[in-house]
Amino acid sequence: MRAPALRPPTLRPSTLRPSTLRATAALAAALIAAAGIGVASPAVAVVGADDPSVGAAAANGLVVNEVESNGDDTDWVELANTSAAAIDLSGYAFLDDDGQHEAYVLPSGSTIAAGGYFVIDGLSATAPGFDFGLGGKDTVRVYDTAGDLVLRYSWTAHAAVTWGRCPDGTGPLVDTTASTKSALNDCSSPVRINEVESQGGTPGDWVELTNVGTTTVDLGGYVLRDSEDDHTYPIPAGTTVAPGGFTVLDEADFVFGLGKADAVRLADPAGAIADEYRWSEHAATTYGRNPDGTGEFAVTAEPTKGAANRFAGVVTAEAWPGGPDETVLDDEDTFSGDLSGLDWTTSSTSGDGQLWAVQNGDGLLYHLASDGEGGWVPTNAAGTDLRYADGTGTPDAEGVTVTADDPGAVYVSTERDNDVSSTSRPAVLRYATTDGSAAVLRATDEWDLAADFPGLGANAGLEGVTWIPDAWLTEHAFADEHTGAAYTPATYPGHGEGLFLVGVEGTASVYAYALMEDGAFQRVATIATPFAVVADVQFDPTLDALWVVCDEVCSGRTALFAVTDGAFAATTLYEAPADADRTLANEGFAISGVCTDGERATFYADDNDTDGFSLRTGTYPCEGGTDPTPTPTPTPGPTPGPGTDPTPGPTPEPTPVPTPGPGVDPTPVPPVDGITPPVVPVAPSEGSLTGANRGGVSAPASARAGETITVTVGAQYAGATVHVWLYSTPSLIGTVVVAADGTVRVTIPADTAPGAHRLAVTAADGSLVGWTTITVVTGDGELAFTGADGLGAGALLALLLLAAGAGVLVHRRRRRR
Repeated sequence: MRAPALRPPTLRPSTLRPSTLRATAALAAALIAAAGIGVASPAVAVVGADDPSVGAAAANGLVVNEVESNGDDTDWVELANTSAAAIDLSGYAFLDDDGQHEAYVLPSGSTIAAGGYFVIDGLSATAPGFDFGLGGKDTVRVYDTAGDLVLRYSWTAHAAVTWGRCPDGTGPLVDTTASTKSALNDCSSPVRINEVESQGGTPGDWVELTNVGTTTVDLGGYVLRDSEDDHTYPIPAGTTVAPGGFTVLDEADFVFGLGKADAVRLADPAGAIADEYRWSEHAATTYGRNPDGTGEFAVTAEPTKGAANRFAGVVTAEAWPGGPDETVLDDEDTFSGDLSGLDWTTSSTSGDGQLWAVQNGDGLLYHLASDGEGGWVPTNAAGTDLRYADGTGTPDAEGVTVTADDPGAVYVSTERDNDVSSTSRPAVLRYATTDGSAAVLRATDEWDLAADFPGLGANAGLEGVTWIPDAWLTEHAFADEHTGAAYTPATYPGHGEGLFLVGVEGTASVYAYALMEDGAFQRVATIATPFAVVADVQFDPTLDALWVVCDEVCSGRTALFAVTDGAFAATTLYEAPADADRTLANEGFAISGVCTDGERATFYADDNDTDGFSLRTGTYPCEGGTDPTPTPTPTPGPTPGPGTDPTPGPTPEPTPVPTPGPGVDPTPVPPVDGITPPVVPVAPSEGSLTGANRGGVSAPASARAGETITVTVGAQYAGATVHVWLYSTPSLIGTVVVAADGTVRVTIPADTAPGAHRLAVTAADGSLVGWTTITVVTGDGELAFTGADGLGAGALLALLLLAAGAGVLVHRRRRRR
C-alpha cells in the first residue's frame, strides 16, 4: 500500500456542490471581464448534476453520433449537427461517468456547422483534449456554458468497432461496420465478397463470402448476380456467415457459370449493392481480398475455399495450434483492474516457475507463485507500490521482464508518470527485488527514451518489454541498425549482457535498445509489426523466436518473429485460441519454459478485469520433456568498472547492412497477412524543400510557441495519416489523421525558437505532400490576453483567488480501464 507521508492530500473540485462551482465560475468570469481581460477559452469547467433522463440528442439538433472507446490511438466522441444552423460549442464541458475527473472545456472557436461533425478527442502530445479514458462500461456527458447537461450517452461494453448512429445522425447507436471519425457513419452490410473461382474449381465455379462485422449475419434475402441482371441467385434463409468466418456459394447452387470477363455482385435484402468485384480475365488461381474482407482483390497463391486467403510473400494468419480455451486463473477481484504486462521465469523453489505482473493504473508490481495444482496466486497480495527514484510519482507500469545478467532485479516499461498524465515519459525502470515482498520500491535506474519518440502521445508509449542475451543475438547474426554492421556487444560498454526490446503502442513497432549503466541508451533495431497495437513482447528461447502480441484491437492475434538476414521478421501469425473471447483486453502475455505432456502454459493479463477476472491461461504445443528451458547463460567476461571500457576481444569482420540516411525512405518491410507494417517516419532534408515544391499545404502566417494550429492538407487526403515537421532542425510535431475537411491540428512546441520556420507535411510512405513558411512568436510578441490597465499582478491574483473561493483545481490521473 502507499505510504501516505510521501504524497500530499488531494483536494477535488467535486467536493463542491455544482451550484457553488457555477457561482464561482460566474464570479471569476465577471471579475476578469471587469478587469478588461479577454480569454481565449473558459478556464473553469461549469458542470452541473448528472441526469440519466437526458438522452443523446438535444432539442437544437446536436447529437452524440459516434463513440470510440477502445480501438484508436485516442478515445473520442463525435458530435453531429442535424439542424440547419451552426452551433457554437465554445465553453461546453465534456465528462465521462466519473465526477472525480476534470471536465474538458471546449476551446473558443469550437463551432459545428449545419449538417457537420465535431470530434471531442482525447489528449495527445500534438493536440488538446480530455485527459481520461473511456471504459468498457461508461457514459459521456456534454454540458453547455450554463452547466446544464444537454447530451448523455451510456454503454455497457466496448463496441467491436465504434458505437455510431445508423442511419447517420438520426438512428440508434449501434456497432458500426467501420470507424469513421469526422465522417458519415458506415452502416453498410458487413458481408463482403472475399474470393472468386471462375474456372476449374472443385467442383465448378464458386464465390466465397466473409463477414467483417461483429455478429453473425443471416444471408436470407441477399441476392448473388454475375454481370448479367437476369442471372440471379436468392440466397436461402438460414445460410449464415459468422464474424470473420467464410461461407461458400457453389456453382451448383447459383446455376450460372462465371466467365473469363465477368463480375460478381451481392445485393442486400433492401436491394442495395453490398459488394461487387469485376475482372477481365480468369485468374491463374483465384481472385481474393488481401487481407481477407477488407483489402483489394489480387491473384492468390492458391485457392483457399472456405479459409483465409493466401498470397505469395505474405504471412497469413493461421489457427492457434494449442488448446482452444483461455481459462481463468485468479479468484474474482484478486486484482483491481488494469493488469498489464507479464513475464515467466524459472524458480528455485517450484518446477512450475514463477510469474511477474504489473498493473498500470496504480503502478503495482505482483509476484505470483504456482500452488502446484494449476493455480497461481500473488505472494504479495496487495502488490508492491512502484515509485520513481526520488520516491514520487506513479509509474504507468505496462510491461515487466527479468534478465539473466541481473538476477536481483525486475525491469518495468512505462508510458508516463500517472501523476502527470498528460506528459509522455516512455521509460524502462529497474527495481531491486527477487520476490516483490517490499511494500514500496523506488527505481534504482531509469532510461527515459522520450528523445527517440518526439510527438509520442502520453498514453501511446512503452507497452511490453523483454530481454534477449547478447550470446543469442550474435549466434543468430543479428544486425545493428545504428552501426550498419553485425551486432557487436562491445560497441556499447556498460550495457550488460543483452538488449532490451520494447513494444511501443503509438508506433505499433518494437525497438531493440542497449541500456547503459549511466542512463544512456542506443537504439539498435527497429522492428515493424503487422498489428495496429503492440501490447506485449516476449523472447522465447525454446522457439528461438520473439513473440509480439496484440490485444482485442486485433482480436487477440499473436505473431512469432525470427532473425532472418540480420533482422527480426514475422514468420508466423496466429489467431486467438478457437474458443477464447476475442474481446478480452489481453495486454499481457507470457509463456512457460516448462514442457509437460506435450504442452507449455501460456498466460494472459486482461486489462479490463472482465467479469472480475484478470489472469487466464492456455496451452501451446511442445515436444515431450518436463524440464524448464533456461534463459541462455550470459557469456562470462570481464566486468568493466565505472567509466572503464572493457578490454576488446577479437572482433569479427562487420557485415554491412543497409541503413537509411537522412531524407531516404526506410527499406519497406514485407506485409504480414496483407497489412503493410508501419514505417518509422523520416524527415525530408531541408535542402529538398525548394521553391519548386513549395505549397500544397497551408498554415497560419504566424503562431505562438505552444499554440495549436490548423494546417490545411487537402480534402483528397481525408482519412490518411500524415506526418507534420517543423524546421530548421526537423522536429516531428504530429502524426495525425487528416479530417474530412482536409485539415489537421498540431501544436507548435513550447520551446520553439522565435523567428521564421518551415512547416512540411509528408505522407505515410515518406513522400512530400507540401511545405509552407510560418513565423513563431513568443508569448510577449502576441499575448493570449491584453488589457487590465491599472490592475497590478498582485491585485489580479487576489481577485482570482477570491473568485475561486475554496475550489482548488488539480490535475487528475487518467483512468485506464
